[in-house]
Amino acid sequence: MKKSLKMIGLAAALLFSGQISAQNLDIYKNIEFKMPQVKETSFPANTVSITQFGGISGGTVKNTEAFRKAIDELSKKGGGKLVVPRGMWLTGPIVLKSNINLHVEEGAFIIFSKDKNDYPLVDVSFEGLNTIRCQSPISANNATNIAITGKGVIDGSGDAWRAIKKSKVSESQWKDIVKSGGVLSADGKNWYPSESYKKGLESSSNFNVPDKISKDELITVKDFLRPVMVSLVGCDKVLLDGPTFQNSPAWNLHPLMCSNVILRNLTVRNPWFSQNGDGVDLESCKNVLIYDNTFDVGDDAICIKSGKDEDGRKRGMPTENVIIKNNVVYHGHGGFVIGSEMSGGARNIHVSDCTFIGTDIGLRFKTTRGRGGIVENIYIKNIDMINIPTQTIGFNMFYEGASPVLEDGQTKEENKTPEKVFPVTEKTPVFRNIFFKNINAVNSDEAITLFGLAEMNLKNIVIEDSQFDTRKALTIADADGIQLKNVKLKYTEGTGATIYNSKNINLSTVKFESANKPYVKVLGNKTGAVLLPKEIGSDRSLLSVGADVAKNAVK
Repeated sequence: MKKSLKMIGLAAALLFSGQISAQNLDIYKNIEFKMPQVKETSFPANTVSITQFGGISGGTVKNTEAFRKAIDELSKKGGGKLVVPRGMWLTGPIVLKSNINLHVEEGAFIIFSKDKNDYPLVDVSFEGLNTIRCQSPISANNATNIAITGKGVIDGSGDAWRAIKKSKVSESQWKDIVKSGGVLSADGKNWYPSESYKKGLESSSNFNVPDKISKDELITVKDFLRPVMVSLVGCDKVLLDGPTFQNSPAWNLHPLMCSNVILRNLTVRNPWFSQNGDGVDLESCKNVLIYDNTFDVGDDAICIKSGKDEDGRKRGMPTENVIIKNNVVYHGHGGFVIGSEMSGGARNIHVSDCTFIGTDIGLRFKTTRGRGGIVENIYIKNIDMINIPTQTIGFNMFYEGASPVLEDGQTKEENKTPEKVFPVTEKTPVFRNIFFKNINAVNSDEAITLFGLAEMNLKNIVIEDSQFDTRKALTIADADGIQLKNVKLKYTEGTGATIYNSKNINLSTVKFESANKPYVKVLGNKTGAVLLPKEIGSDRSLLSVGADVAKNAVK
């Protein structure tokens, strides 16, 4: 009783002091790990308008200097609110400083310049690697107490930066794109904004990093070095509350090595065909709230990262202590995603009460050999999904960058696991202790795929009180300690559960609902300790066991 009164008193004191808001009190309920209270922003009473510093609306005059002067003046006074009123405000990059709240009022539309000369080359981290790219439209480095608020719209003019695949647009759209300028690939299937972009692509062997040319030559491929739209690096006490962020050149929102971050009441949009058009990429951050947002993007929607390969391992900063609640995702490669750049690890993450409508994958976990990193203590519950064209829950430990929905020129072989067993080193990724509860999916392709590595199995994955109405059901490979408790698998094609080289698998309370037999197929000479429902044990037509499976491995 005394402890409860003490907690109530503490909450009241924090509320009174402004450290937490009444709206946020519920966000900490039913969290499975010790979650610190996220420190909230608080600004001085100083308020200025962009118009006081020469700002001109209308969308034809650049307001880069007006934003710089306004932020500098507010900063000298100790900070405050910079108001962007209704109107169209064209500008180059905006750099936030400590104690600045960029407030974009309802009806205000900030649109960033399409002139690449406005964005100098800078040192950044992108896709988990230390590299050089163009300056972001909005950025802050090592700032404290910053915010972007209001109900306005912030547009990154991403269409001036991005390449487009012919297979992703209609014939009439493709004709308009080609007429607009730019250049085509040799096979005519890809459009690039410029020769500079095309040269950058041809100079890259590692996704978006042109590693075939020298640092001095990067200026010649500047158009290819697309920035993330909002880059926040090493910042503490960050609030994004209210605006629409859209049409980013690459990722939309990228908090990197930040702490005490709140993202709420946001609309995050990109064209569905936008390459690297992620919603939010939370990288090596701690103490984070992401809630009451809507995403409709061209790549992963809500993505957890922590650096790639050696760069990520050297940084050694996991993403940890994160609450993600009450979000809706429309298009996206994944609704909630961890990886593939997770070399610093991820832990203590809670995801609940989210809806995914037609995302390519629902809950997506991806990495590959060479990454390293430990992902653990992930808790996901109360997720509703519909019209998922691949897996509603998908683990892929040999991800190599192919889209989950195959695009023009891709084959299934690109993401196929090799049989070779590799030694376990610091480069071996580890995924363990991941828990799902009350997951509901209908009208989708595949319920669950759990693909580990032969040398490092997926470990302790629990799915309970869930139901899946899909075309295909369950595949488990190279996993140890998989439990499906009170799970209903309703499917129309294939085998209900295929288990390969896995052990300690408990499907005893799974309900298989299908006209197809067998319900379960067990394969692999490393498979052992598989527990199945009683009806399968009494009807051998429901079970197929490979000749290479150890005797008595299946019960």
